[in-house]
Formats: sequence, structure tokens, C-alpha cells
Amino acid sequence: MPRFAANLSMLYPELPFLERFGAAARDGFQAVEYLFPYAFAAEDILAQLKAHGLSQALFNAPPGGTDAASIAQAWDVAGDRGTASLPGREAEFRAGIVLALQYARVLDCPRIHLMAGMLPAGADRAQHRATYIANLRWAAAEAAREGRDVLIEPINQRDMPGFFLSRQDDAHAVIAEVGAPNLKVQMDLYHLQIVEGDVAMKLRQYLPTGRVGHLQIAGVPQRHEPDLGELNYDYLFSVIDELGYEGWVGCEYRPARGATPGGTSDGLGWLRRATA
Repeated sequence: MPRFAANLSMLYPELPFLERFGAAARDGFQAVEYLFPYAFAAEDILAQLKAHGLSQALFNAPPGGTDAASIAQAWDVAGDRGTASLPGREAEFRAGIVLALQYARVLDCPRIHLMAGMLPAGADRAQHRATYIANLRWAAAEAAREGRDVLIEPINQRDMPGFFLSRQDDAHAVIAEVGAPNLKVQMDLYHLQIVEGDVAMKLRQYLPTGRVGHLQIAGVPQRHEPDLGELNYDYLFSVIDELGYEGWVGCEYRPARGATPGGTSDGLGWLRRATA
């Protein structure tokens, strides 16, 4: 059965961030991921990982700027949601990679997600793509020096209208053009179902390439637990097993019970069945 990592930006929302590590471990998770660690000292996060025997599976590079206020603004609904494809923001992108690698070094995190950013209305997509390729090539080289992977993620246009990257084939074409072995796709089955569907066949198409570095899951359409909605995750987990995927599966969903105390844990029946 796949190995599951709790996404602490979404799960256990009733708890302060640093208390979510212990909650995840008590529920049987062996690894965690989250959007951004930068509001906390890396050493404080490391202490939680060590205290609860957890691995750090993934986090995102800053979506804009490197200070807390800039990161929050960039992640806002009207924010840039990344700078990797934004011409004129190359220095900002590189500063974010430097910061992310510093955190990855402390947390022993093997992979970092690089957000593409929003394509402004009327923008020249070819120019943005050229910037994207150049930035990814630079970031992959920097990460390779430290033995880390960098990931790109197609995100659906319903949740994030205007995001530069939405399709799996586009992501894999970018990876082929960059040509860096440590640049891989973060394949989120929630986004994939909304944009393209045919999820099992996409898994069969892309997992054997070795170019998928991380999977994520959520129920569709409401992004709740994976046993709520139109996707049959029991079947998809069997496909993932059959294909020999050995990486983490990030649980990036919003608990249906919201911030109700214990709500995340109460909704983990799917995990208990999957790992029984």
C-alpha cells in the first residue's frame, strides 16, 4: 500500500501548526508535508520531526518574496502564486530557492515544489515559458548540488484561474526540455481529475517513466477526504501499488469536519482501511 504523508497546512486545522506534527504521528502518519515552513525556525520544525519520528516529504519554495509578509501576500487569492514563470522576477525566484534549500538542508527534505505563478491576462505565454525553463534549469542545478529534487505541479484552473501550468503533458514536456534528472512532476490526482480525468490511465502512462516525484490526493469535487467524492481511491491505490511507486502520497485535503476538534482523526477511516 502507498506510504501516506499528512499535509499539515490542511489537516488538523484546529491545532497550532507545531502541534500538528504530534497529531499526525498519533494517527499513524510516518511523514508530513505542508505549503510553507518559513514562518517558523527550521530548527523548531526539526525538533517536532525528531520528537515524533516523522520524515519531511515535501514543502514549497516561497511563492513570492522571502519574508513572511511577502509570502503571505503572494499566496493570497489575488497573489502571484509563484514566480518561476514570471519574467523580470528572476532574482526574487532565485532568492526563494536559496531560502528553500536552507530549510531543506536542516529538515533533511529531499524535494521542493516550485510554483509556476499566474499568467496575466494578455501575456505572451511563450515568453513566460522561456522564463520558466530558464528558472527551472537554474533551480535544478542548485538543488542537484545538495542531492535534492525540485518538482513542478499542474494545478486546475477552477481552483486557481490563470495558473501557468495545468496539464500533465505540459509538465512532462517542460521536464524533457529542461533535461535535469532531478526535476520531476508533483502529480496531484485531485487536480488531474478536474482537468483531464482518466486518472488510472494517466498513472499507468506517467509513473513508469520515473519522472513523477510525488503524488497527492483529495476527494473530488470538494477536496475533502479521499473516500468522499467521485474518485475510487481504493482502486487507484491498487494501481499505484501495481506500478511499483515507492514515493510518498501527500494527503492534501480539507477535512470535511473542518476545524472541529478531532475532526481530521475522525475522518481517517479511509487511511485505516488502506493500511490495515
